[in-house]
Amino acid sequence: MGGINPAGRASGHQAFRRTVLDALPDEDQARTLLSLAALMRLASAGVEGTWQDADGHELNASAIVEQIRQPVLDHTLIRRIEDPRFNDEGIPANRRASLELDTPLSFRLRRRQLPDDLPPTWQVRELDRHTLEVTVPAGKMDVMLPEHRPAQVRAAGQLPTGFEPSRLYRSVHHPRGLSMAIFAASDCLGDSGLSWDGLRDRLDPDEVAVYAGNSIGQLDDEGWGGLLKSFVSGNRATSKQMPLGYGQMPADFLNAYVLGSVGGTGAALGACASFLYNLRLGVDDIQAGRRRMVMVGTADAPVTPEIIEGFRAMGALADDDSLKALDALTLLTDADYQRACRPFARNCGFTIAESSQFVMLMDDSLALETGAEILGSVPAVFVNADGWKRSISAPGIGNYITLGKAAALVRDLLGERALRERTFLHAHGTSTPKNRVTESHVFDLVARANGITDWPVVAVKAYVGHSQGSAAGDQLASALGSFAHGLLPGIVTLDAVADDVHADRLRLSREPIRFAADAAFINAKGFGGNNATGVVLSPSATERLLRARHGEAAVAAWQARRETTRETAADYHRRADRGEFTARYRFGEGVLEGPELTMSAESLQIPGYARPVSLAVDNPYGRLPDADD
Repeated sequence: MGGINPAGRASGHQAFRRTVLDALPDEDQARTLLSLAALMRLASAGVEGTWQDADGHELNASAIVEQIRQPVLDHTLIRRIEDPRFNDEGIPANRRASLELDTPLSFRLRRRQLPDDLPPTWQVRELDRHTLEVTVPAGKMDVMLPEHRPAQVRAAGQLPTGFEPSRLYRSVHHPRGLSMAIFAASDCLGDSGLSWDGLRDRLDPDEVAVYAGNSIGQLDDEGWGGLLKSFVSGNRATSKQMPLGYGQMPADFLNAYVLGSVGGTGAALGACASFLYNLRLGVDDIQAGRRRMVMVGTADAPVTPEIIEGFRAMGALADDDSLKALDALTLLTDADYQRACRPFARNCGFTIAESSQFVMLMDDSLALETGAEILGSVPAVFVNADGWKRSISAPGIGNYITLGKAAALVRDLLGERALRERTFLHAHGTSTPKNRVTESHVFDLVARANGITDWPVVAVKAYVGHSQGSAAGDQLASALGSFAHGLLPGIVTLDAVADDVHADRLRLSREPIRFAADAAFINAKGFGGNNATGVVLSPSATERLLRARHGEAAVAAWQARRETTRETAADYHRRADRGEFTARYRFGEGVLEGPELTMSAESLQIPGYARPVSLAVDNPYGRLPDADD
């Protein structure tokens, strides 16, 4: 896996460790803080264990940790939005106004600034080649007056301060989400410990697929956001804004600039469940035998004034006034903004966030053959709609079906005792009053049906916020961290469970929980009725299934091959912890247009790819008796 969110890098479980920092041994805490400081450019690694702070002073690791601990804690996870527009500067806007002119109004402007279509009453006089004088007669004139509005929402889950993914490769006006996708996919390849070129050479090019997107496209100024407001803002639309805004563009970028893949591609968009929708595409492809390796991911960068205003207008966000009312405050401090997201407690709305997460899926045979490091396995993702609704954004009944089926699968795979005692829930946990009631009722009903009495619940949005389509990717990365460390993050903002939460059979804890899990349920309840639950099995449970399917000898051979993979991955983690990143971005390399290809009736040979594409297809429909006539 690989990625970046407000807690840090996904690879090496850095982001997970940030969410359980105080429960870690001192050595792991120091490693986490140092690696985050390097990511945030607060410190840089020297030689022989030395470090330099941001001012170039050389210090040992322990001194650096002491110096950077508080800045790292203050500038990761949910916090006050750092964009100046959300603070003193204000958000640029316009206000409609109707002016009543008592006398004619004259003004001068440059010729190129004069509108093409002038009101018929305006009089224009040329002063010189470049300057015009315009006179507007007395009377009524409708105008737009520029202003700076105070932000009504000031909390968000932002990438660690100082980390800018576009600096790591030759980004030319790429939307932020796409730059994040480049980094996340590169991080995933590094974390795997496998050579992508070597992996690609052993596969038919059509045995690879990429399913990646987001929930709402690229809506910052470099994407559709800038395009849609170009007329009213007076800025020119660029040739990149239209194509780079599409929701499936993260997959397109991976195919074109990271992997060079000609295999399956696409994206499934399902609001907050988008990551799980893409995960389902990958799992289904592998189960059907269409692909052997799939890159699955999302990239969402919605911390923009326009997107935040849209969610605020529908009453979904924890805005400043609601947070003040919730805690009876007159002024919000930085500490209050850090506590904005409160799943299953008294709360008032979700906290928006940015994130990009990717996972590499393989069929089990390929994983064994390559000596892959297996972080877990996904046997299924279940998706269901809500049916009839009043409000399109209100929760409904589909999640009862998805979680009920997911629990049934784990019971059938691992047994009733494993389901009851060795599974945990990764809640959607948005921090809205509706979610805390409806999602907890889903959990309670499924728990009752399966005899579960103390089901642990993780709600990682309390740390990283709600990254929209990438939210389930944040949850999956956290679940894999829990498998690796035997820790479930507490719900850090849970002062008390709200009275209307169905908590009798749930374990809702503010503190991290020591827990040995066989499986996790990744739950999503998206706007519009986009419900999904993914089943994720732990590495130990996965190994038991591999032994049952492939035998002891095959597993032993895989473990031997895995040693090399682990060494390569560990080297990547060491370099990444020192802030030494190399984004994989291959612009303009190996471009093919068609004449270079060699085709027969059975296969297509592509220059640069070791194996040909097989053109053989499965035909489930039979053959007409006179098909050759």
